[in-house]
Amino acid sequence: MSEAALTPSPARPARRAGGARVRGESRLVQAILIAIALVFLLLVLGLPLASVFVEAFRKGWDVYLEGLSDPDALAAVRLTLLVAAIAVPVNVVFGLAAAWCIAKYEFRGKTLLTSLIDLPFSVSPVISGLVYVLLFGAQGWFGPWLKANGVEIIFALPGIVLATIFVTFPFVAREVLPLMQSHGTADEEAALTLGASGWRTFWTITLPNVKWGVLYGVLLCNARAMGEFGAVSVVSGRIRGLTTTMPLHVEILYNEYNTVAAFAVASLLALLALVTLVLKTLLEWRYADHLSANGKH
Repeated sequence: MSEAALTPSPARPARRAGGARVRGESRLVQAILIAIALVFLLLVLGLPLASVFVEAFRKGWDVYLEGLSDPDALAAVRLTLLVAAIAVPVNVVFGLAAAWCIAKYEFRGKTLLTSLIDLPFSVSPVISGLVYVLLFGAQGWFGPWLKANGVEIIFALPGIVLATIFVTFPFVAREVLPLMQSHGTADEEAALTLGASGWRTFWTITLPNVKWGVLYGVLLCNARAMGEFGAVSVVSGRIRGLTTTMPLHVEILYNEYNTVAAFAVASLLALLALVTLVLKTLLEWRYADHLSANGKH
């Protein structure tokens, strides 16, 4: 055989179906696409965010602090933190339990359960709040019985918590489920074979494998819980100083033309969004490294 026959042929450009060559975009096209994306983000996110802080500090630092120190504003902050402190742990427990069942077991109704987890993404929060009113309101299915027993859900803290839990419960489950499915059941089966109990297997194997997904889901769940408006607006009654969360308090102040105080409270929500964005970025970076490390072994 000749030397020419033994010489490998030079690599040819990859071809798409139909014979067209795959070519990279030119630097000009890349620059134009990046510029369009940056301009869009500036107009849609940057300017509104900047306007919140500009309006909040328009009359000075003292007026800004006065708006935040108002008793009704402080009550709204406390209620928002309380609702998030209740809703987020409940959704963590539910999310882990639902993801565990779907990823580790086969049972009838598995597809239905997966679809129900996504239900809040397809139902308007206002509709979900209205459903709770129809169920637990004074004229609802269970309202008269609850009132007779001294239980108040609608226009009170329990209704706000229920509405918040509903709109936020997919976040933890949806972040944890793909991780549990990717890890499979081999590690848990090995631990059970060696005599570990179910709880010990969960705490030492399952939870460490999905901890970054849990943290990521908690972050998103908390941000949504603190910023929820539609469902909470329906079930809260907007009783100023009692059942108004921070988003509802901002709307009340703005409708009263107290714009500086409204933007002062809104700036707290904006800061929450910025902190969430930073933590989300850090978790995504750390989360990607974790997945990559798992994929190499």
